Amino acid sequence: MYYILIAIVLFLGVFLVLAQLTYQPQKPIKYGVTFSKEFASYLGLDWQKAYSDMLDELQVKYLRLPVYWDQLEPQKDQYDFSAADWQIGEAAKRNVKIILVVGRRQPRWPECHDPAWVNSVSSKEAREKLLKNIELVVNRYKNNSAIEIWQVENEPFLNFFGKCPKMSKQELQEEIDLVRKLDNRKILLTDSGELSTWYPLSKMGDYFGTTLYRTTYNKYFGYWNYFFVPASFYRLKALALGNSLDNTMIAELQAEPWFSDGVTATPLEKQLKGMNADKLKANAEYARKTNFSRAYFWGVEWWYWLKVNHNNPSVWDAAKEYFK
Repeated sequence: MYYILIAIVLFLGVFLVLAQLTYQPQKPIKYGVTFSKEFASYLGLDWQKAYSDMLDELQVKYLRLPVYWDQLEPQKDQYDFSAADWQIGEAAKRNVKIILVVGRRQPRWPECHDPAWVNSVSSKEAREKLLKNIELVVNRYKNNSAIEIWQVENEPFLNFFGKCPKMSKQELQEEIDLVRKLDNRKILLTDSGELSTWYPLSKMGDYFGTTLYRTTYNKYFGYWNYFFVPASFYRLKALALGNSLDNTMIAELQAEPWFSDGVTATPLEKQLKGMNADKLKANAEYARKTNFSRAYFWGVEWWYWLKVNHNNPSVWDAAKEYFK
């Protein structure tokens, strides 16, 4: 027991020294948002107005945008790019830089947004259609100046979360190779900040993005707060893997409550305890201390829902300062 305590003290001492030595207090960070048309619609919002107000009122300049398979190919071999075209076009008008997500697994529950017809085809055919989908998306938008980075899949190896078939490293590599063949823009891969080692994903792309959640929920432990994890944990984790901090970003920075029962089933008072203006600011400052290059807020649709449906613009207004 004595030796274990000594080992713990030594480990903590080394950690604190490395945390201090690697911290650059003046290093800037760029903030952006992830926007989901599907989630905005789920909240009962006019998603196009929410999107336009996000760009014009918040002055967002960095945007991560999912392109869901069920929206692009609602019927087999019948494609609808209208929503994606509009969003990317509006961003281009305002010189917004987009991370466009391609692949089957995308941000927002249930992660895989498969069209209904996928259930009636073989897994081999579904795979072929998915690769065709990626090819169509990349070819359609690769000449658009608003597209800055391609994200291939979203947390592809987080098999216990979401309703998705398991993905192999070989399948992911096939998709990465396809995107590289079609366009020379850099590729982002993402993983969970708290529930994974980041390996091998942090080595497979040009950029690596982590999630960063301060409060989570699961059915076994209820709400769990990561108050004991310092921002330096993420920085040292990246450096230990040999990753450049300039090529590492926070792809999802928690800025909405964790909805254990969904938005409509969660009392507003409870939601505002889980996330509010003060917590958003605290999370933004925490993200800055990681020394990563960017942080994309998660929850802009919820901020807007609070503002227009509940006459509560507090979180929306608090976020404005981060996009100046």
